[in-house]
Amino acid sequence: MTLSFDDILAAADRLKGHIERTPMRHSRTLSEITGAEVWIKFENLQFTAAYKERGALNKLLLLGDNVRKRGVIAASAGNHSQGLAYHAARLGIPVTIVMPRNTPFVKVKQTRAFGAEVVLEGESYDEASAKARTLCDERDLEFVHPFNDFDVMAGQGTVALEMLEEVPDLEILPVPIGGGGLIAGMATAAKHVKPDIKVIGLEPAMYPSFTTKMRGVNAGTGAGGATIAEGIAVRQVGDASYSVARPLVDEVLLLEEPFFERAIALYCNVEKTVVEGAGAASLAGLLAFPDRFRGKKAGLVITGGNIDTRLLASVLTRELVREQRLVSLRIIGDDRPGLLANVSAIIGGMGANIIEVAHNRLALDVPAKGAEFDIMIETRDATHTDEIMAALSARGYPPRKI
Repeated sequence: MTLSFDDILAAADRLKGHIERTPMRHSRTLSEITGAEVWIKFENLQFTAAYKERGALNKLLLLGDNVRKRGVIAASAGNHSQGLAYHAARLGIPVTIVMPRNTPFVKVKQTRAFGAEVVLEGESYDEASAKARTLCDERDLEFVHPFNDFDVMAGQGTVALEMLEEVPDLEILPVPIGGGGLIAGMATAAKHVKPDIKVIGLEPAMYPSFTTKMRGVNAGTGAGGATIAEGIAVRQVGDASYSVARPLVDEVLLLEEPFFERAIALYCNVEKTVVEGAGAASLAGLLAFPDRFRGKKAGLVITGGNIDTRLLASVLTRELVREQRLVSLRIIGDDRPGLLANVSAIIGGMGANIIEVAHNRLALDVPAKGAEFDIMIETRDATHTDEIMAALSARGYPPRKI
């Protein structure tokens, strides 16, 4: 068995009217930032906020009546589980989902809300998958794999089909890789429609499953770790998805964590859209490897938007620190009345906002008659911060960044 373009066309026909045909939009600002001509496919606007609905629903629609009555089971870090649970409920099919214990709470909550029985097991997708296989045998259920399944891959391939229908002259597709289902489907569709298009795979450096297999290294030997892109944190790429994708993928790039964070923040601040770590991988690739994409018409997919709100807040705050728009300054001076008022007046007069103040008189490296202030300020940018520091120094309160 393999995946054909006709399979993807059939899936597109099957899915019509059951899922959103998400918008494909040009981003002028992200194009200026990256140097590529950026077109974005907003799959985070699916009902379950991820492209995974496509493959899950295509698989469900192909099941026989007996299988539908018994029910289905899957292991997933989140988006596959939500897509499967939502559409199984619509079709009246019982569904059980096994999720790793570290799955973001928002994904667990939403999956349960769609009517699935959720079992939390293991610290990784692989451990959750092993538990799902056991339950599958015990309960006589149909296992719906999130990526290593040709019907699922066919559904995912409809993403590229829609992208090239909207923007036929795309030159390059940066595609996230976890288990390989999305890139297998998209590459099959894209290379058939436009043989000269380049397909670039993107993996978290912590989970280089496709890369290690290409290099002939034992599967699962990646470093692992707590990546923000947990949706593609898969130690072992699927055999079937790899066999489909490998001949069609031009290159695979590994992404470090700061690029995922910056991409999430850019989507939020520039496109005003919420994106999870894995969903930001395409843009992260353009930020990490600008030379690979500069001057090319690039089709990016926001694969999902299911990010924990606290994590999103942390990412946005960290981006302010990275851009030096949120800075902590330490000032040591005489402990006399009016010192803090004077410092505050200088900072306020320069147009910055004081977020937090910590006043320390007991630090041993501060004179007994002195005082130490740690002041967190919000500024316009790094240049504005430097101007404020210069003004404080000129008035006798030389600060240092901490």
